[in-house]
Parts: sequence; C-alpha cells; structure tokens
Amino acid sequence: MIFSNLNINKDEPIYIQIERHIKQGIKNGELKKDSKLPSTREVSKFLNISRNSVISAYEELESIGVITTKRGIGTFISIESENESYEYNVDFSKRINNYGTTLKKFDIIKSELPYKKGMISFKSISPESHLFNLDDFKRSLLDAWTYEEANLLNYGYAKGYKPLIDYFLDYMRDKRVDTNNKDILVTNGFTEAFDIVISSLTNNGDIILCEEPTHNTALKIMKSYGLKIVQVKMDKEGLDLISLENALNKYNPKFGYLIPSYNNPTGIVTKTERRKEIYKLFRKYSVPIIEDGFNEELLYSSSPIDPIASLCGTGNGVIYIGSLSKILFPGLRIGWIFADDKLIETLESVKRGRNIHSSFLDQSAFFYYLKSGAFNRYVKNVRKYYRDKYNLVLDMVEKYIPYEYITGEGGLHVFIKLKNNINARTLLELCYKDNVLFMPGDIFYENSNDNVEFHTKTDDNKPISHRKKSLKGYDTFRIGFGRVSDENIKKGIAIIGKNIRLLDN
Repeated sequence: MIFSNLNINKDEPIYIQIERHIKQGIKNGELKKDSKLPSTREVSKFLNISRNSVISAYEELESIGVITTKRGIGTFISIESENESYEYNVDFSKRINNYGTTLKKFDIIKSELPYKKGMISFKSISPESHLFNLDDFKRSLLDAWTYEEANLLNYGYAKGYKPLIDYFLDYMRDKRVDTNNKDILVTNGFTEAFDIVISSLTNNGDIILCEEPTHNTALKIMKSYGLKIVQVKMDKEGLDLISLENALNKYNPKFGYLIPSYNNPTGIVTKTERRKEIYKLFRKYSVPIIEDGFNEELLYSSSPIDPIASLCGTGNGVIYIGSLSKILFPGLRIGWIFADDKLIETLESVKRGRNIHSSFLDQSAFFYYLKSGAFNRYVKNVRKYYRDKYNLVLDMVEKYIPYEYITGEGGLHVFIKLKNNINARTLLELCYKDNVLFMPGDIFYENSNDNVEFHTKTDDNKPISHRKKSLKGYDTFRIGFGRVSDENIKKGIAIIGKNIRLLDN
C-alpha cells in the first residue's frame, strides 16, 4: 500500500501529512495518473487513525485537482507525475527575427569589454548614488502613501500620474515652451519614450537625420526598426548648417533626432542662435524634430539654454523627450514625451498596449519629491561636485593625453579625439590589461558595427574587436566621470596616457 512507509507525526495535523504523502508519491512517480487510491476506510484502518482525517485530506486534494472521486468506483490520481518528461528542443537561433537580431548585435553590454571588480571604469555616465538625498525621497514615499493609500498598488493610467503630468507641463513652461494644445505621456525613461515615438511614427526604410556622433541607444532602436540613418557632421557649436541643409534637401527625411544639450557622446551644447538656425531649416523642409532633452540641468560654463521646442510656439513640429535619470534616480526609470495632444492620444494607446502603464508608486513618490523642492536643492548641491570633477578631468587630459580636440561643456562626460590616428580600441585593449575601461567612440557612429575584426582576446578568452581605421570614430573615445573618485580619475587618465605613448612610439 502507498501508505506503508508513512509514519504519523502527532505534532502535525494528520490530514496534512496524508496530503503531503500523496503529493510526494506523485512527484517521485510511485503514483501514476489514473492510478486508484485506497478508500478512506481502508486508509484509516491501515494507519489506525480517524477516518475523518483521511476524508479531509482527500477532499482538499480533490479541491485542487490532484485527485478525482468517481461515485461507486473509487478515488483516482488526476495529474501527471512531475518526473514524466515530454521535453523537446528547439533551435531558437533560427527563429529570432530581425528585430531581436539587431538589438542583440548592438547591445553594448554584451559586445563591449566587461567590467571586473577593482577596475577604474569611465564607461558609465550615470550619477553618483551616494549624492542622492535619500531622506527627502523617503519623506516623498510617505507622502505618496498618505495621499494615495492603496490606490498606488492598483492599476493606473497609461498616460501617467496626473499630478506628475501637470508638474512636467509646468517644467516645460519654465523652459519657455508653449504648452497650448500639447500634452505629456509618462514613460519608463528615455529608452521607452524614444522607442514608442519611433515605432509609432516611422516605417521600415524611412530616413532619420541625426548628429554625428549620437546616442548609441537611439542608433540601436532606429536600426531595430529598419530605419536608414543619415548622420550630419558637427562642429563645436553643434550641427553644421551647410551639411544639415544639404542632407535635408537630398534625403527628405521622416524626422530629425537631435541632442542639442550635452550631445551624447560629445557633450557639445548648441547655443541659442545655432538652435534657431537649425529649427528654421527643419521648418523650411517640413521635417519634424525629435528633441532629446539630455542632462539639461548640468551646465557648468553658462546659463541654461531653452530647448528647441521653445522655438515652436503654438506649432507642433517638435516632439520633446525628457528625463531626469542622467542626473537623479536612474533606477526609477521615469521619462516623458511632450508633443501635440492628438499625437499623445495615439502614443498613449501604444503605451497601454505594451505595458499598461509605468509604476504609479514610482511616479507618485517622484512627484512628491519634485513638489517638495528637493530636486532643485539636489541639483544646486551636485552641480559644484560634478563641476569640480569635470575640471579635474580636463586638467588630467591636458597633462596626459595628446588630443586633437576635446569636447564637453557639462553633464557627466567628455569626448576626446586622439592625435596621430591612434585606434581607440587598440588603446582600450592595453588599458583593459591595466584595469581601466572607457567607451570607444565608434559605437556612436552609424557604421559602428560594420567590418569588425576580432583578432585578440582577453584573459577569459573573450574576443576584443578592433574597428578598421576607415570607420568614423575609430580614434575617439568618451570618458564618463560621474561615478569615479578623484583619485581614480587621476590614476585612470594617467594609465590611458601611458598606453597612448606606447602606441605612439
């Protein structure tokens, strides 16, 4: 009998022990599907226990579908043993579509050299966590719970948390942007916002104009949707106007994607007059602009500059994507799309179709944090901290790195073009052996993953890729300094300089 090895423990309800014993018998294959169990009377007699305990166990097992009782016939096992295997294998590599293949190809977390503990890493352009004013945020969380209570844990609205939407509209008005007939969609950071815009407003084969170089994540998303990317060269003031007009006239693009403040990776801030000329050219050729409001709060050398969206007036030719995550709480993943209100209606439906809505708990807590004035206090405090790091980086670069030019007026990074045609990836290989990492510049150019040659390996047998010198950006790299200590900034840049001298001899 199945119960011959069941030893009753008087300290636990007997019916629970019987349930567990039957489940274990199914799990180890002793009890097969459709096999008959002894009657409750037989079990109670065999174990010398109350029949009521057996009846309770059988009733509970039947209620969860483990057994079935057929009147006048008996009680039977109704589920398969977990040990019975019906496995089969699929080669999913042959089923991955172009979208998945493209995103994997341009996933720099997987394709670039990995961080190892103890390394000095200049790859990140994220803020320093220890500067976050956590006490203020804790109070904001409590405020959110106080005012919203359990509503925060229920479904919310795809468009976003209304008080936060209103705050962002005021934020845009403070930047002298006309908000009439405009609206906001709250998203999970910049990446989702850009993906929603691109997937909703473009088709495979459409042409997008953007700066050269530009944000790698944006390039990845555009390529994943089969868009043709035309990059327009920049000077130290921003987009080159002659090149821009030539491209607008020649390619008739669907959109322009621009980062006028702290372009990633160059850090260039396009000045007001140049922004006006850029806007006029896009308006002349009736091409809408997607403006990436990247790190607009961290300007070190002058006063903040109004976004291109402020030039639009009551028009709707600019879609603005905002996010504060490059300066504060990137883990919250909160961003927004500011655009024509009719367009937001469509984008809201796209958002709802993807993930229903962004976390209302996060949005509410963030709203009360912003409302309290804590964000403004935080920015005021950290601006000096990051400005000092920025100046230290410039000093160290001047001391150790022979460069053709260095750009970056704020934010958490600078961009360097090396002298003497030095390949930044060859330099990275040497620095990696010295436990220093930085971001090679070629990934910010449209052709960055073409013609890659793998010919060396790291200690753990991972191939290191070297771009051919004919590719744009091969002799550039980005230094992110937000999360690097002053000591490591000095040490790391000195190591980069040492290896440049080795390559330059």
